[in-house]
Amino acid sequence: MNCPHAEAARNAGVIAIDPMVQDLDGETVRLRDAGVLARIDLLGVPAWTVTRHAEARQLLVDPRLVKDIDAWGLWQSGVVTRAWPLIGMIDAGRSMFTVDGAEHRRLRTKTSQALTPRRLEAIRPDIEKFTDELLDALDAARGEDGVVDLKAVFAQPLPMKVVGMLMGVDESQHAMLTRQYKAFFSMLTPQDERLALLAELDVFYTDLVREKTARPTDDLTSALILAEEGGEPLTEEEVVGNLKAMVAAGHETTIGLVLNAVRALLAHPEQLRLVLDGEVGWDAVVEETLRWDTPTTHLLMRFATEDIAVGEEVIRKGEGVVISYRAIGRDVEQHGPDADTFDITRPTNRHMTFGHGPHICPGAALSRVEAGIALPALFARFPGLRLAVPDEEITKLPVMTQNDMAAFPVLLG
Repeated sequence: MNCPHAEAARNAGVIAIDPMVQDLDGETVRLRDAGVLARIDLLGVPAWTVTRHAEARQLLVDPRLVKDIDAWGLWQSGVVTRAWPLIGMIDAGRSMFTVDGAEHRRLRTKTSQALTPRRLEAIRPDIEKFTDELLDALDAARGEDGVVDLKAVFAQPLPMKVVGMLMGVDESQHAMLTRQYKAFFSMLTPQDERLALLAELDVFYTDLVREKTARPTDDLTSALILAEEGGEPLTEEEVVGNLKAMVAAGHETTIGLVLNAVRALLAHPEQLRLVLDGEVGWDAVVEETLRWDTPTTHLLMRFATEDIAVGEEVIRKGEGVVISYRAIGRDVEQHGPDADTFDITRPTNRHMTFGHGPHICPGAALSRVEAGIALPALFARFPGLRLAVPDEEITKLPVMTQNDMAAFPVLLG
């Protein structure tokens, strides 16, 4: 796509976000060193990104920053079109992820009610059962050399099983959805194929909603269909939009959290020993992983409805703002001079990897519960777990928004 602003932005010192994710640590340092606000290039499209905890916290509750794509100047002017590879993450249909204010509250309420602490405790036995089944599968999947892909056999199917159960998606559809979302997020997927995938997902979720409308069951999809908040039920489009985004966020985040935690612990055996000896809790592992190696690197996108001053910079009306959670998690002003160090004994760890304000991730507690079950069970079953390749050979998927690995080959011990 030809963007006339891109060259000027580059000449002004903009940081190009690498679609192939070859040097995530280096990119994080460059963003953090650029200041509170950095100018970035997203595949030819200029935007701002916020890299500091305090300023991000303020912007995430600022009503002048909205999720409505119609507030984006480059979209209104036609500079950004459906040909841009990242458009599907922003122009994703009407849902709680794309509206603000009272409409956002209406669309979000029923989802939040379905993920209360009481509900999460009620499904804990199901998550434990899924975990045990997948650990058995992991054991059985070892190759002749003893190697097995922890991602493909364990970390990826677990959150899909959980979110599928919650949404009422039949397990026979899980593999298809995993493939569809993987192709959607990948920067290697041609844009025409990506748009076709979005259309296929719309058909799948529309069929699911119509099936649940005719025969509701005890799941979140049926609850959203039957919801009447303020006397106004959700439309079919709104239910489909919520489902499409929730399934994506509900499994991608947990995959990254589980794998990043395992990787960090294997790279810091002295800290793994502290956890296995009971000196530090698994909750500390989860929170430090969320801060230090965030499952989401860059969250797209909010738009300024008027000029917003942030320090010495001004986000102009109509400009787009990205939240760079990985840089924020390494903010030395928030986390101290050792912010780049993985330390599960960190005395305070007030991160906001799941967001802040009205759009805070509705599945944050679910992801924490899943990781809090999966990690101790994994190391209890396989205390000799170790990488099957040198750490530097672990490669990232070409995904600009998620911190995800192509594979995670391990030896179970």
